[in-house]
Amino acid sequence: MPLQQITFPLRGEFITLDRLLKACGLAESGGRAKTMVAEGMVQVDGRDELRKTAKIRAGQVVSLHGARITVLPDPDLDQTAPGNGD
Repeated sequence: MPLQQITFPLRGEFITLDRLLKACGLAESGGRAKTMVAEGMVQVDGRDELRKTAKIRAGQVVSLHGARITVLPDPDLDQTAPGNGD
C-alpha cells in the first residue's frame, strides 16, 4: 500500500497532535488519537512523539504507519517579521 500523503493547512498558530490526527481522518475519535500517540505509533519530524497534545506548527511533518502529514501555514496569519521589507 502506498504512503498516504496529506497536506494540512493550519487555522491559527498550531494544532495539537491528537486533534491533527482526528482532523486528517487517521483516528476515528480524539480518544483513539491519544491512544495512538501513547502507544508510540506517531512521529513528528522523524522522532517518536509521546505527548498527546504536542503543539504542531507549520513546516512540521507528522508520520504514522501508512500516512505522512505535512502541516502548512495558515494563509490568514501574517508570516512575515516586521521590518523585513515585505
